[in-house]
Amino acid sequence: MTDQIFSEQAVTDTKSEIILHNYPQSPVAEKARVALGIKGLAWRSVEIPRIPPKPLLTMLTGGYRRTPVMQIGADIYCDTQCILRELEHRHPTPTFFPTADSGLLWCLSRWTDGALFDLSVKIVLGSAGAALPEDFAEDRGRLYLGPDWAKGLKEANSALPHLASQMRAPLHWLNEQLGDGRRFITGEYPAAIDAQFYHAIWFIRGRWDKGPAFLSGFAGIERWEANIAAIGHGKMTGMSAEDAIAIATAHEPLSLNASVDPSDPQGLAPGMSITVSPDLDGGEQPVAGTLVCTTMETVTLQRNGPDIGTVHVHFPRAGYRVDIT
Repeated sequence: MTDQIFSEQAVTDTKSEIILHNYPQSPVAEKARVALGIKGLAWRSVEIPRIPPKPLLTMLTGGYRRTPVMQIGADIYCDTQCILRELEHRHPTPTFFPTADSGLLWCLSRWTDGALFDLSVKIVLGSAGAALPEDFAEDRGRLYLGPDWAKGLKEANSALPHLASQMRAPLHWLNEQLGDGRRFITGEYPAAIDAQFYHAIWFIRGRWDKGPAFLSGFAGIERWEANIAAIGHGKMTGMSAEDAIAIATAHEPLSLNASVDPSDPQGLAPGMSITVSPDLDGGEQPVAGTLVCTTMETVTLQRNGPDIGTVHVHFPRAGYRVDIT
């Protein structure tokens, strides 16, 4: 733990400070960084390891180790679904949804963050092949290719032309959407869906040696990429993981309405002991705690520990499994 002693004023100042636990090469963290840029927000960056173990991160989350994680005081937001939703709630202007299509855009994001991003990962991993460091290949291979990741990595390498062909169709659709000269996907103002599309394309451009040539066939996308890059990442300053933990310890999580959803298919109710884990088995341990509240979109559990005090850990419902223990 840090030796820093926070003054009363400093504790007040850190209560609403946005802290992003991330690392520079992460495409999913780039999605969150672009989102912070769209909002024009100041934030603190805690750089985490690229592969486990990540002991200071999992001290906050209870075991969740994916990138990125957002922290505000003693509230911990896992997955960019939760991160973007909370940023929109706390900082509604400028909005992530400049048109009247928010429901449709959330639906589309399940594809950009799912099948489209998974395809980009297979292209990048497959193109690297044996050049990938073994520990990184094992970790990401298991996460995106399943338990038999070594076989999947070889298949992705041999199937690279097919995988690239599968990426061209959605890029063509996006290029058509941008064909009328609009600056962003929904029009003149950036939306959450811009960040959600951009992270997969940013990954292909930066991590596949043939990515720039591949993307050069889509003039509308390249113009749009430049518009996204010009937004920037907001105002970022660094922070140590130890200081982030000290901030969590110094605060109490936000009070939430512990209402019961009578239509919840699992019969979840506040006070239950639960675990939460990603639907896709990446070898992670479930996060255990006491259910605080749940909606159709999110689930929040409470954790307590001598090193962090009381924290609330927030997860999406979509893409995550909740089990009653």
